[in-house]
This record gives sequence, C-alpha cells and structure tokens, in this order.
Amino acid sequence: MIMIDTGDRIAAKAAQMARPEFIAAYPITPQTVIVEKTAEMVESGELDAEYVRVESEHSAMTAVIGAASTGIRTFTATSSHGLALMHEMLHWAAMARLPIVMVNVNRALGPGWNIWADQSDALSQRDTGWAQVYCSNGQEIFDTILQAYRLAEMDDVQLPVMVNFDAFVMSHTSMPVEVPEQAAVDAFLPRWKPQWKLDPDDPITLSNMLPQSEYGGMRKNLHEGLLNAGRHWPEVCREWTQQFGTDHGGTVQEMLCDDAEVILVAMGAFGAEARMAVQELRGKGIKVGLARIRMFRPFPADVFRRLATGRRFVVVERNVAPGVGGTVYAELRSCLYGHATSPVTGFIAGLGGRDVTYQNICEMVAKAMSGDVVDVGWWGLQD
Repeated sequence: MIMIDTGDRIAAKAAQMARPEFIAAYPITPQTVIVEKTAEMVESGELDAEYVRVESEHSAMTAVIGAASTGIRTFTATSSHGLALMHEMLHWAAMARLPIVMVNVNRALGPGWNIWADQSDALSQRDTGWAQVYCSNGQEIFDTILQAYRLAEMDDVQLPVMVNFDAFVMSHTSMPVEVPEQAAVDAFLPRWKPQWKLDPDDPITLSNMLPQSEYGGMRKNLHEGLLNAGRHWPEVCREWTQQFGTDHGGTVQEMLCDDAEVILVAMGAFGAEARMAVQELRGKGIKVGLARIRMFRPFPADVFRRLATGRRFVVVERNVAPGVGGTVYAELRSCLYGHATSPVTGFIAGLGGRDVTYQNICEMVAKAMSGDVVDVGWWGLQD
C-alpha cells in the first residue's frame, strides 16, 4: 500500500505497526501530530494499547520506563524542550537497559523561541546511552522506527533508541511511503521476549543504592551494549531490505565515495540536499561523494576511518556545540585522530530552520576546497 502523508503521520503509522502495548506522551510542536494520531488509533481500536496522557515530558518518559520494566513494548515522542525536560529519565532508561523507542522531531532550543528544524536538541543528549538514528525522507522514517524496535530488543543490546527527523521540512511535509502488510512486519518484529521484568504478582524490593564496586561494571556494560547496537544495525537494515526492498544504508549511506576526492558529511534532511549537491558537482567534473550519517550514536568511526585515506571531508550540519563548533565535525575529527590525516572542514548551517539548498552546499564545498574556510565556518547568518 502506498501512503502519502506527513512525516509525523508516517511516524504514527510505523508506531502502530510495531504494536506497542503502552504509549505515554505530552504534545509539543512540531511533534504534536504524532501523539494526536496515535491517540486516535487507540480510541478507534486500530491500536490495542494503553494510552496515558501526562502532564509533562518528564512524566511521559517516566511512564514508559515503568511500563517497559514490566516487559511490554512502549512508544513515545517529543521534541526540543520536551526532550530537554526528559534528560534525567533518558539516563535512567538507558541504565535500566530498557528497549524504548522514541521519535524526536528535531527542533531548535530557546531562547530565542523557535519551532523550526535544528538538531541541537538530540545531539545535546548524545551521552545519555541512547542509540540515535537520523532520517532524510518519509520512507526512511517509517522503516527506521520498525528497525529501531528490532535493534533495541536484541539480547546483547537492550537499549533505548531515538529516531530523529527534522521539524516541518519533514514532520509537516507530505511524502509517499510504501507500507507493508502487518503480517510481514510481525514476522520481522515478533513480540518482545524480555530477559527480565517486574512481576506485579511477585513483588520484590530492589535496593536503589549501587556500591562503588558495581557501578563501573554497569557503565561498561552499557557502553558495550551501545557498541553492539552499532555492529548489529547494518545487519538489521540488510534484513529489512531483503524482506521489504527499501534500502537506506547501514550506519552510513555512501554515495559515489569510491573515487571521491572530497566527501560531504551530512545527516537528516541535509542528506537529501547533499545528494543533489553531489550530482551537481559531479556534473562539473568535481569528484565529490556523500557519507550520510544514519546512526550518529554510537558514532560510525569504522566507516569514516575506512573512507579517510587522504580525502577531504566537508561536514554540513544543523547544530552547534557552543565552544566547540559543530557536533558532527568534532566527532569526526576525534575518530580520525591517530588513524588518518584527512583534513576536515565543518559548516554550521540552517540553525533554527533556515533553508539550506543544494546550491548552498555546493558553495560550501568550493570554500572548503579553496581554503577560505579551514576549520569551522558559519553559513547563512544575517548580516
């Protein structure tokens, strides 16, 4: 079945087909349509789940943590300040090793108040222990949500996954999506079989104080679980492609990188513009490729170390880490340190939802190649 709808409604449809048994959410623009639609599905009987309306995003995450602890599949969604309010409980969900899937519609953080696209909200949560995946079109939103559940529930992962896509340019833009039969999705994503769960019929008390001798080991296990997520993600994506036909790559989707002298690095909606920029520059005889990041956390260091081999990287990203520059730029330089000497140039662009076209990206590549921008440049600021 072909569905033509907005990114938010596509996300709600994917969540429905994952068959969560518990949903808790608090509405925030531009995520609101997701929670409205899932609420309608529960009310109409299209989705057999408990839907809890809460007073804040902090409570929403707390509620799904409680539900997931009883061994059932859960879903929630948020954006921007809602995600920031969840911060405390994001750590809890990861340390409790709960395979929660959450959609985050990337929106700028205030002040000044802004409701448009910016990935700083999710990237500011990059060290909470959640896997993070970024989408560039509607089909990828649908597929990634279902893939995320499959990954999160693996025995050697057992971690929450955050599925991200850009505000308005994706959340409120209609796109065609191929929706498979429910039976096929059920075969790909069977019912979760938890390794442990709280049993209301056998209540116990667990001490919440962890001694020094145990705490470090728990953090190490979390770290290793997240690394396992990075290793398994390409396998999950390949299996999806074999079963359903759609292919978005693994941790990184590569385009024309084999002979490239310059490799563009982007994620989210910028990935789609970067593809067009590559085609434009190739038409002019400039050997440019694209490495579109799908899975940001864990960072796909192995892919970029393989691609480096003296090539120049040009990072175009919709976020800023104050005092550092672009988050992806910093992660990429860090992973290459001691492994490759490839130059890396970063551009911070499109903050607060400002449009960035493929022509703009072509201009950024030209500035990087000419040496006008050496480390980090800002694009599209008001004069």
